[in-house]
Parts: sequence; structure tokens; C-alpha cells
Amino acid sequence: MDLVSANAGLEKVAAPSALESQHGSVRPLATEDLERVAALFLTKFRHRRLRDRAIARTADYMRELYLDGGESKALVQINPQGGLGGFMGVLKARYELNGTALNAAIIGPFMTDSNTDHGWAGPQLLRALHQSEFDLYLTDSANRTSLAFARPMKYQLLPVHCLEWTCVFRPGAMAAAVLRRKWPRLPRMALDPCARSFDALAGRRFEPPVQPSSSRRIHHEPIDAAQFAERLPILMSDYSLRPSWKNGELPRLLALAAEKRADGPLHFGGTYDEAGNMLGCHAFYGQAGGIANLLQIQASGSHWGATLDGLVAAAREMGCVGITGQTQKRFMPQLFGYQRVFFRYAGGTMVRSRNAEVAEAVRSGDIFIGGLMGDRWTRLSSDDFGRA
Repeated sequence: MDLVSANAGLEKVAAPSALESQHGSVRPLATEDLERVAALFLTKFRHRRLRDRAIARTADYMRELYLDGGESKALVQINPQGGLGGFMGVLKARYELNGTALNAAIIGPFMTDSNTDHGWAGPQLLRALHQSEFDLYLTDSANRTSLAFARPMKYQLLPVHCLEWTCVFRPGAMAAAVLRRKWPRLPRMALDPCARSFDALAGRRFEPPVQPSSSRRIHHEPIDAAQFAERLPILMSDYSLRPSWKNGELPRLLALAAEKRADGPLHFGGTYDEAGNMLGCHAFYGQAGGIANLLQIQASGSHWGATLDGLVAAAREMGCVGITGQTQKRFMPQLFGYQRVFFRYAGGTMVRSRNAEVAEAVRSGDIFIGGLMGDRWTRLSSDDFGRA
């Protein structure tokens, strides 16, 4: 959830609905809104000149993401002149709490047009969302402006999940990959020789260490999306507040996640004991020479360390120069045990619910959130729709 507006005012969140009606209305996203929403998205989040091709591709993807699944939960704010004042991307999901079914709203891109909006679109969109049928509202990608809006509305912040961890394999090559991502037209001939020279000097300091969680009785192997979809719900069953995927929803979600292109193809892996029982699984985007990006990791019981070892080993063997991913409370101790792991703030993870039991589960960290239960897996989080 990333709110981008130059004129958003917190004091207007509490404005009465009669006054709000003078400043526009909120309704579900419709097909005729897509090009305007896509243009606003590219302006706010890609900071580049608008081109018809990029707008069309972004609009097509938004149609697939928000409209193809049935009734749209995404919202637009229309100002009194009939222009687009703002947009909130919303995906519907199902959770369960100790067997009780819950409707959840996953909040994605949240933006207003500062050229036409005077601080009303953001509060109107949030209020309209909170008046809907959802039992809980969550996001794992809120920027600092969105945090300022959401905290007074009783969203609970999950500080650990707001961090991103990065493990460096080859520092020179990783620096080069970061520069190429920021400036795609930089010539490889200018970067790669310097990166190779630096990594040669670094030598053994960046060889893979032997982690204390490794065991000869545990092995790792690649799996496919179907195997991952079959085992993930079982491995997350010890969370009280967890997703409830039914009727092929998880395979469909993984297929959508596989469309993301910025970090390479999506790969799956499993960690097994000597009897062949799966102890954990992971999914990450990666390709040789790039920075691997973790989508999801999950383990049972005390096997987080071994599962993390398998993830890092798979990324190294692929030729990735490093790996990055969202943190989780349950495997922070294992991350602290790794060398050359760095942490930074990447995006606010927040949950709002009027249900006291849900709020308590969130407070205690007994919630499965992030990864597939967020919006970082969508192409809107990273992809450049203007490239060929």
C-alpha cells in the first residue's frame, strides 16, 4: 500500500461524510478506468515519461489482476469534475482463525493525483474500504505516507515484517547488478570487469560458510509449483490466523506470481529429512548474475534453519550474486546466524480488524502474512511495463 500525493492531509480523515460528498465519490474500479489508473500509476511509481505502450501494458495487467476474478474490490475516487482523484488496489483473500472463516482485503497500490486532488481522495478511499464487508485489512508494502494515514485508523504495525534482509554472495557482482537495475542502459563492459576484479580480491571472505543448522540427514531438492501448492498449507497449519485457499486458488495465485519478470523466473525448492518427509519449502525469483528475490519460505517446527540453508544454497548454485527477501518473526534467529546479512526498511506491514481475536493474533505474531499474502508478488511491485 503506497500512497503518493503531494496534498494529503491527515486532519481530513475525520471529516463527515456529507462534507466528503462535496469533494467526489468512491466506486469500484471499472474497465473504463484502467487507462487513467495505469497512467497515474506510471507517473507516481515509475517516475518516467508516459508512453502509450507502457500505459496499455499496465492497464492490461491491472485488468487481469483486479477485474478478471469477478467483482472488483479495487476502488477509484472520482472528483466532482469527473476526473480520477485516486486509486486503491485491493485483492480479496480468505483467512481462517481457529477454524472461523474471515474475508480479507489485501491493499496494494494506493495513490492520488495531486494535480486534481486537494487531500480528500486518500481519506475517502480508506473510509470506503473500511465500510465494506471485510473482516480484516492488510498490506505488506505501505510507504511512510501510507503509514501516517493508517496508524490513526488503528492499523497494527508488524515491525519485523517491515524489514528486508539481504545476503551478499559476490559483493562486486551484486553492486553491478544493483547499478544495472537502476540504470538499465549502463554498458556491461564498464561494470563486469571491475566487479570480477573486486570479487577475486575478496576471495575466501565470501565463500559460502557452513551453517550450524545443516545436517547430513537433511537434503534439499527442486520441486514444482504443484508440489509447493500442496505442501505450503500443511507447513503453515500451526498459525492461528492463516490463509484459507480453496478450489485451486493457490495454484492460480502462483501462476500469477510467476508472471513477475524483474528478478528472473520463479523457482521452488523443498527441504526433506532422511525418510523423505518435507520439513520446509521456499519459492524465489532468480537467474544467473542477478539478485535472487524471495517470494515465500515456510518450515515446520525447528526446521527453519535447514530450510533457509536450502534456499541460500539453491540461489548460489544458480549463479545469483546475492539474495534478498522480506523478514519473518519465525526465522529471524536463523538470519542473525548468517554472515554478510544486512537489514533495511522495505515497506510497512500492517493489519486492521475490529475482531478482538484477530487483533490479539496479530499482536502475538501468530499470523501468516507477507509473500503470497501481500502484494509484492505482483508485477506492479517491480516490473517495468515500458520495456520490450
